[in-house]
Amino acid sequence: MKIFRTLPTGRLIALSVVVVVVLTGAAVAVASRGGSGSTPPPKPLAQALHDALGAAEPAGVTARISFTNKLFPSGALTGQTGSALMTGATGRLWANANGGRLELQSDAGDAQIVWNDTKVTVYDATSNTAYVADLPQKTGSTGTTAPAVPTLDEITTFLTDLGKHWTVSGAEPSNVAGQEAYTVTVSPSHDGGLLGSVELAWDATHGTPLKVAVYAQGSSAPVLALEATDISFGSVPDSDIAVSPPAGAKIVDLSSQAGSGTSGSGPAPITGLAAVQAAAPFPVVAPDTLVGLPRQDVRLVGPADSQSVLVAYGQGLGAIIVVERKQDTSKAGQAGMLDALPSVSLDGVTAHELATQLGTVLGWDSAGVSYILAGSIPTSAAESAARSLK
Repeated sequence: MKIFRTLPTGRLIALSVVVVVVLTGAAVAVASRGGSGSTPPPKPLAQALHDALGAAEPAGVTARISFTNKLFPSGALTGQTGSALMTGATGRLWANANGGRLELQSDAGDAQIVWNDTKVTVYDATSNTAYVADLPQKTGSTGTTAPAVPTLDEITTFLTDLGKHWTVSGAEPSNVAGQEAYTVTVSPSHDGGLLGSVELAWDATHGTPLKVAVYAQGSSAPVLALEATDISFGSVPDSDIAVSPPAGAKIVDLSSQAGSGTSGSGPAPITGLAAVQAAAPFPVVAPDTLVGLPRQDVRLVGPADSQSVLVAYGQGLGAIIVVERKQDTSKAGQAGMLDALPSVSLDGVTAHELATQLGTVLGWDSAGVSYILAGSIPTSAAESAARSLK
């Protein structure tokens, strides 16, 4: 997609964080800081979820919030101060049935995220740029009737299937931001990469989720968390959430850039190592295994003038993805997407590395081919895998 080749590295990383924040904000409305107080009566998880899904939604939510982002260890982003989305921040949130607005303020720069049913806008004050993207639309009926609440048996079946791959705690009675709540923790049973667990708490009265936090393996502090220091339920006017970027801001339409050059009615993708090697306009490197993970899939993707090869190793969240494409020599001497990141040596070849607590991304050029390797694996494993492809 064109957008991933043209955005500056810092902005691309910040927008990756936005995915977590927006999905949290749009689906969760607000996350809250834990506190002491009364707790609701114990319930089986299936019953607690059923009651939450069937509860009447509040007219709106207003909160003061704290956003934690410890995704990038010290030194992972050389010279990349980014914005509030990359460094963590405090701010405010307003949400109602039509959408929401999240304002974040920090010394690194302010940011604002506004969303409704169809679109999300992320404004970065440090660059005076607004990124706009379409949100996935629900399929099926276009009426206003609320979807039916899943039955208790349907929820029980879902939890049973989920338990085949994930370890799911019970609904622990808790108190979050002064609200009686239930808290559940979900962690991968296997093939989880560096992900330790995800914690979610929801209000026992309204069914509104109150806390979301993502933890890396072996860490007791969240890598990413959206928390409220103060929360209230009540009507929120649309004027509080329908806020446009300031006049003069640069507008970047991510949806149009992501969709350029693609077509859902195009030819079937070319898959299989032999077929891809025969069709690709550059030498394809895809060993049978990579740091002990077996090759699972090879496919040629993209338009004819910018084809890439995707190679997948392993399964689940612990998989490694390798993207290979012909090196663009027309831009020799120009900084690429990953060039601002710290450099590492792969037996004489210079690569650029993004190291996070949840995974590693490496990019390098070799023998006329550009490579990007990504996985929820430690940097040592990623670098070892890259050396096998060099």
